[in-house]
Amino acid sequence: MAGSEAAWAAAKAGLDVVIYEMRPRVATFAHQTGKLAEMVCSNSFRSDDSEQNAVGLLHWEMRAAGSLTMEAADANRLPAGGALAVDREGFSQFVNDRLRGLPNVTVVDEEITALPGEGHWIFATGPLTSEALGRAILAETGAERLAFFDAIAPIVYADSIDMDVVWAQSRYDKGETEEEQRAYLNCPMTKPQYEAFIDALLAAEKTEFHDGETATYFDGCLPIEVMAERGRETLRHGPMKPVGLTNAHKPDEKAYAVVQLRRDNALGTLFNIVGFQTKMKYGAQTQVLRMIPGLENAQFARLGGIHRNTFMNAPTLLDGEMRLKSRPNVRFAGQVTGVEGYVESAAMGMLAGRLAIAEITGRRLPPVPATTATGALVTHITGGADAKTFQPMNVNFGLFPPVEGLKAGRRGRRDRYKAYTDRAKADWQGWLDAGA
Repeated sequence: MAGSEAAWAAAKAGLDVVIYEMRPRVATFAHQTGKLAEMVCSNSFRSDDSEQNAVGLLHWEMRAAGSLTMEAADANRLPAGGALAVDREGFSQFVNDRLRGLPNVTVVDEEITALPGEGHWIFATGPLTSEALGRAILAETGAERLAFFDAIAPIVYADSIDMDVVWAQSRYDKGETEEEQRAYLNCPMTKPQYEAFIDALLAAEKTEFHDGETATYFDGCLPIEVMAERGRETLRHGPMKPVGLTNAHKPDEKAYAVVQLRRDNALGTLFNIVGFQTKMKYGAQTQVLRMIPGLENAQFARLGGIHRNTFMNAPTLLDGEMRLKSRPNVRFAGQVTGVEGYVESAAMGMLAGRLAIAEITGRRLPPVPATTATGALVTHITGGADAKTFQPMNVNFGLFPPVEGLKAGRRGRRDRYKAYTDRAKADWQGWLDAGA
């Protein structure tokens, strides 16, 4: 997504663009096609609330800047309560068609295995940077290669879900339309069912790592087994929390835990098990997941999996314009720079594209205000974070400079977040109006 955004920005500015995409010639563990901007982990862009949520604010900023990612997401939106979820296949096809349809864009199906010494380049390799390119980056930077392990959630065929047990409802009935208020399917568990599920989950056979590899997970995408290992109640306070839901089949019974499914495509034939990233082996997955009420006969379009997710120590390697300090003709963008999430990655691609355009055309952009979601992210990865403890980060209000004079604590949170977003929108629009 970051590469697609960068290419879109440059092409729309009138520059000739060459996109190098190694797929499908060189495959990855998670991708299925050679299309641009293929989604692999989830189909959700998370909250679309631009007044109370940092990622929703990032959506707003990207829309204001003419983001291709957001245009594709809005065109392929699925009901998901207050979240922005998309039809994965339609989303990727939209981006693919728009970019390949531009006369000044050329797409080359080829793997790049070395950092070039001339020309203007943006490397937006995502979490699955190839081994060859990874070695080239390591050789260039001399920095220790950083990596963590990322897990993918399973996808279930809708017609294999028992709707006599499962009911449709978004948490707290969120959503402006009835369809959005019923965007999730809910699988209720009693306490004995939950305890049996946790026992089976902990006992299930897991993916083994290579000798010497240590798994360091990003907290926003933990496998369910890792959460369960932290305490038997952890899942019940995470992806299996029962709050804000009423069983339509048994309204007087309060579920002890609930597993939610979110529609994964426009046809409504596929559902993603929300927050159920897993490293269980395939045989164990089918057995354990079919213990979930309503999924006893579930058929899986895709089982979960785990893969290495590579990122660089961006605060030490990149300058303030996202250029590699040792090779300033090369920019990096997206998840490889240590931002986490589809939208965050795309936003960094959009910014890298704009910075490259300015350099090529002899202009200099003003720094992106750190008070904006985009600015907070780029500030974090280009020096705001502690390089010694640098880990992938989603956008969040903790990255923003404080707004003075606001109440602290839970009671003042809504006012504080609204103040952050009001300030960010004004500053972002000002930055765009200044010629960005």
